[in-house]
Amino acid sequence: MIDHDRLFKELLSTFFVEFLDLFLPHVANQIDRNSIQFLPQEVFTDVTSGEKKEIDLLAQVRYQQQETYFLIHVENQSYSQSVFSKRMFKYFARLYEKYDLPIYPVVIFSFDEPKRAESTNHSVTVADLNVLNFNFKAIQLNQLSWRDYLTQENPVAAALMAKMNIAIEERPQVKAECLRLLISLKLDPAKMQLIAGFVDVYLQLNTQENQTFQATVDTMGLYREEKYMEFVTSWAQEGIQIERRANITKLLQLRFGEIDTQLEAIIPKLMELSADEYMDLIYQATREELLSQFPDN
Repeated sequence: MIDHDRLFKELLSTFFVEFLDLFLPHVANQIDRNSIQFLPQEVFTDVTSGEKKEIDLLAQVRYQQQETYFLIHVENQSYSQSVFSKRMFKYFARLYEKYDLPIYPVVIFSFDEPKRAESTNHSVTVADLNVLNFNFKAIQLNQLSWRDYLTQENPVAAALMAKMNIAIEERPQVKAECLRLLISLKLDPAKMQLIAGFVDVYLQLNTQENQTFQATVDTMGLYREEKYMEFVTSWAQEGIQIERRANITKLLQLRFGEIDTQLEAIIPKLMELSADEYMDLIYQATREELLSQFPDN
């Protein structure tokens, strides 16, 4: 399973100023950029559902040439949820109670479907009284066109283009454009690898798409760039591992039915074998014999 919240938190905490410049320029222009301080992750217990919720990113910032602070709360939402606006208000209320500072709430809706505009409001009306009208800023990626960000010299654009509104046939081109933009930014290696990894998670290409991708980067002349082979090789290796894991998982399901935690635990070991070796093991061994091959799991 992809840990969407972790991926987005790592991206946005690394490139927080660039995120503000790209999507919230009016906020970016008002703050002292040297004042940004990330606050400890808050954990809230939802009494009604019994679940614990962690907020994704909370930053304290100061207005330019002032001693006045406010908070920027950024939440990534990777699936559509009817009660989400209410949850955002609960976060706001608890943070406001704790810090007693104004809060600018922001949500990145990062799911692919549905494409309808998500609600950004939670209101409460009792009889003739409008008791509450809470709003937050929304960045709904599946409503944004990746073409509008091609010329943005911004690392967040290079990453988030991979999650914008992309037609199926455009996937190889978008990945190539992400790579082109990333190479042009000339960031330090760790930051470049962070973006490259983010793009590869969300734009995994099949064999035919990879061929189109290679043709596209050739047309762009990216193969002449020093960093080109490093990223493409990394993406190719990651793709091979994902495909190998998927093949092994499918074989185990066909042979033994539902995969339990014991079978799940030996998949990494099976991935170290050649295709002939893991196929022979899966098809010829009983479940107990297969598990006995990897006693440490």
